[in-house]
Formats: sequence, C-alpha cells, structure tokens
Amino acid sequence: MDEEAKKVIAMFRFGVIHDFIAPKTLSRGDKKRLLREKTVLQWDIPYSGKSYISPSTILNWIRKYEDGGRRIEALYPDDRQDKGMLRAIDEDSALCLVNLKRQLKEASLPVIVKEAERKGMLQPDFKASKATIYRLFERHGLNDKDREPEDRRRFEAELPNDIWQSDCMHGVKVDVDGKGRKSYLFAFIDDHSRLIPHAEFYLHERLDSYIDCLMKALGRRGLPRKLYVDNGPTFRSHQLSFACASLGIALIHSKPYQPEGRGKIERWFKTVRMQFLCTISDGLTLQELNERLHEWIEKQYHMAVHSSTKETPLKRYLKELHLIREAPKDLRDYFRKRATRKVDRDRTVSILGRLYEAPVELIGKSVTLLYHETEPMRIEVFYNNKSYGMLEPLNLNINCRIRRRQGITEVLPKKEDELKGMTLQPQPQYSGGKLFEKQEDKDEL
Repeated sequence: MDEEAKKVIAMFRFGVIHDFIAPKTLSRGDKKRLLREKTVLQWDIPYSGKSYISPSTILNWIRKYEDGGRRIEALYPDDRQDKGMLRAIDEDSALCLVNLKRQLKEASLPVIVKEAERKGMLQPDFKASKATIYRLFERHGLNDKDREPEDRRRFEAELPNDIWQSDCMHGVKVDVDGKGRKSYLFAFIDDHSRLIPHAEFYLHERLDSYIDCLMKALGRRGLPRKLYVDNGPTFRSHQLSFACASLGIALIHSKPYQPEGRGKIERWFKTVRMQFLCTISDGLTLQELNERLHEWIEKQYHMAVHSSTKETPLKRYLKELHLIREAPKDLRDYFRKRATRKVDRDRTVSILGRLYEAPVELIGKSVTLLYHETEPMRIEVFYNNKSYGMLEPLNLNINCRIRRRQGITEVLPKKEDELKGMTLQPQPQYSGGKLFEKQEDKDEL
C-alpha cells in the first residue's frame, strides 16, 4: 500500500476516535455509550469492503494513537507480516496445487482444482478465488507467460500406415425409435497421406464402439505400425493394449491435456464440422448418418487435394501400397475379451451367466477364457498359453445318460433308441405294495 493510501486510512481512523481523545475527560459511562453508538453506525471505510467497526477495533486504534505519541502516523495500517504469502490458502493446499500444476503443465486452472478435489488433496471446505490460485502459480513461475515454451515441431510419417491418429468427437443427435440421441464419431487418419481408414458414428463413447471402428479400419486398410490415441479411459483398456501388441501395433498415448500431438485428427474433425455436419438435417437415423458420412469421405474428402501434401489422400496412400501389412483373417479373435476362471470338480466353468464344460485334464486349474459377448458358443479355453479348444455348453440331459468307468466315458442311448428294433414283452400290471390292498381283498372284508 502506498503512502497516500495510508494517509487516507489514518485520517479516517482519527475521525472515528477523535471524540475519545478530545481534551474533555469522559466518564466511564460516556465512553461506553459513545463506543456503542459508533459500532452501530454504517461507515464508508476506505480500501475495505466492510461497513461496520467492532468495539475492539476502535479501542485498538485509540491505544495505538496514545502509544504513538498522539501522532497521526501511529494510525497508519501495518504492513502485512505474511507479505508474499496467500492467506486464503493454507500451506498444505498451496503445496498440493503447485505440485499438481507442475505435473499437468498444460491443464487450465479449473481442471487443476477439479483434479485436486478428485484426488482428495484439498479440504472439503476449501474456498479460494481463481485470482488467488493464479497468483500462487505466478509466484512459482507456473503461469503460461512465465514458462519456457516447449520445443514442439510439426511432423509427418514417412510412409502410409506408419502412424494412425485416432480420437472421438461428439456428433449430432440422431433419431432412435422416435427419440433424439447424441452420437459420437470415432475416426482414424493416416499421418502420411491424411487418408481416413475408417470413421463411424456410434451411440456410445465406449470401448466396444471404438474396437468395432478399429477392426473395420484394420480390415479395410491393413495394420499400422503405431496407433496414436488420447489418454482417456476408453483408450487405456487392457483389452485394447493386448490386441494391438498381438498384432504388432505400438499403442501410444498422448500426454494428458495436450492435444497438439494429435493435431491431424483434430484438424480433420474441424473439417467434418465445417464441410459435412453443417449439411446434415435433423431426424436422420444412425445408419443414414453413417451412409452419408462414408459417401462424403470417399467421394469428396479422399478425392480433394490436401493443402499440406498437395495430393489427394487416396493417391498419396496408394503410392506405397506394397508396403502395407494386411490384417490377419482371424482379426476379430485378436479383440476377444479375457477372463480367468477356475474349473470346478464337475468340469464346469461359469461365464456370461452360463455354465460350460471344460476338458477333464483342466479340473481344479485356473484357466484363461477368450470370448466375444455376442458369441456365447465360441469361448476358447487356454492353460499355460496352450489352447484346449472351445468350451461346450453344459447339457444336464446328456450328462445324466453318461456312464463313467475307469478311463472310459460312454454315452448311453436314449430310451427311444434303446427300444427301437426290439420285441417288447408284456409287463405285469402294478398291483400295489404293502401299503395298498387288492380291491378284491377289500371286497371280502
């Protein structure tokens, strides 16, 4: 605070206490009455948002004035003893926020606070303005203007299918049974040619939607060497990582809150909004929306000269067609889900809400099951990385006809088969047991 402001505050304080320090001596009762009157008044306090003065504050000003030799300078406001410190944030919270900002350099201030709250770094009653937190980061040299710029450079893959970039974009609403539902666009772009291996709208931003889109892209355009994706939970699944590794694809995640590395797919999404979505009317079904998207990609986008490469995406992609790795015939099996189960003593394994039978030699062992939820009849069982074939659904009717002897399992024929071709002998009528008496005996009694 500058000297002029201190003078203004000192003069205000003197105006409040001058009745107490006048030459006229006041009685004890007069002082109490005067003090009560001044504390109920509403004041225009300079450089303060307050409008009332407490009795203790007035008495403190009187004491400072008397102790200071009745000099006006004695009423100057004191300099803050915690100058350079933040009174609105405790030391622990400030340290947590600073450390989190250092980890997430690109994150905005609201994202930092939200992440700190999610991780339980802040007290439940934590309250601090954005300006306060901004000053905290500024003091530690963590604001954008104080930080050294990172060495970011444009790059381009040397060959087609060297790198694919992938991400998800929120799309338009589509008609589903007469109701509007939000759509999500998953897409892949070849870094070298800017060709779109596949793009499709889905009703969910989930892993199964992304994997479906990826399998279609791989089936149409072969296997990339690297797949560059976002850091979100959809792209962090073990199922996706294992499938990519099995196919020889390096799955690379971008740094949190740094979309610059995926600039080509982000730029393509902008093109989709400006050139495609702007022409779409409401009321389309998901199938109709995807049909129009594929038509626009194949007939317009792939055939237009790209501003960066000076070639059409399709022509640039096809130049090195002989270098592209073809997807395997059993591509779908690479994306099966995995589950670990222990085979019970009756050979049964439970999965997808059903019971299946495993080979006898796997009884009591923990096995790995590979499956698709949509194909309950194709569940493959592995033990020690060796396949033991597909599990058989449990059939209790067949099991009740199985005769088991040492080392031999024999299925007995059904009753109908057993009787076929045989001469039937008349069976004696049931005449009752000890609890029943013959009807003629009853009559005799």
